[in-house]
Amino acid sequence: MGCSVAVAGASGYAGGELLRLISGHPEFELTAATAHSQAGQPVAAVHPQLTGLDLVLGRTEPASFDGADLVFLALPHGQSAALAAQLPAGVKVVDLGADFRLRDASLWTRYYGGEHAGTWTYGLPELPGQRAAIAASDRVANTGCYAATITLALAPLIAAGAVDPADVVVVAASGTSGAGRSAKVSLLASEVMGSLSPYKVGAHQHVPEIKQATGATSLSMTPVLAPMPRGILATVTARALGPDPREVLSAAYADEPFVHVLPEGVWPHTAATAGSNSCHLQATVDIDSGRVIVVSALDNLGKGAAGQAVQVANLMVGLPETTGLSVFGVAP
Repeated sequence: MGCSVAVAGASGYAGGELLRLISGHPEFELTAATAHSQAGQPVAAVHPQLTGLDLVLGRTEPASFDGADLVFLALPHGQSAALAAQLPAGVKVVDLGADFRLRDASLWTRYYGGEHAGTWTYGLPELPGQRAAIAASDRVANTGCYAATITLALAPLIAAGAVDPADVVVVAASGTSGAGRSAKVSLLASEVMGSLSPYKVGAHQHVPEIKQATGATSLSMTPVLAPMPRGILATVTARALGPDPREVLSAAYADEPFVHVLPEGVWPHTAATAGSNSCHLQATVDIDSGRVIVVSALDNLGKGAAGQAVQVANLMVGLPETTGLSVFGVAP
């Protein structure tokens, strides 16, 4: 018998991607999906790409998850903790929000506001030691999308002493789905098409998470909204300290199924990772400044959210982490 799975917050973009992945998963049985304002609607009415999935969205309340072995929380930041506290101890939970990612309560208050809910196992299997920790956990905090993109590019370099952790600069462009599905003037097609615009400059909420995951002590990040629905492309630079960055990344990810250091001279682009759970990396050293440059691309709804959550859940229930996930993107 497969694992009974439920999704809270299934009406959003990440929630819809979770439903798609779970529905095609050979060992997961989707038994419930809930929403707030869309409760009572058939899934296909909210997510037309899931036509044929015969399920009605329920209300996001504890009773909706009765009988589930595993629950994904795809709720807005700050809303997961209250629901998680009402789920039985034996139920495994993967939170796609930020509620349980940070160890430092003061940083939660500074970047998100309100009371810190606590800290769960961090859900990035490619970090040293995390795969075993995830497999042994019943509660896991999935990474943020920018955090996954940047951490995969940066963490091995800091660990190997290849870059200065006190001198990291990131410029990263994200598709509009990263901002969620709520109606906002800044996300209207007329505002986004033909335009790049920075936002949350110098104060993005993923900065403390990235520093915590990578060991960086100073990180300047400029996020950019790009006129595309999904995908992240991050350019990470840092002062070089010695070891060849490409060799470090190649060694770190040699056996990883979802992280690919591209052939020399080939650079990542977002379209190549769309629909996949993969991250593409390339590194070089700037011939003028001598700084290390790493470019990282992934699908913010895949490896940056729902795909990563399924990868984590596979480990939690004892399955191969690649189960039900695609390494390959969709093109064109």
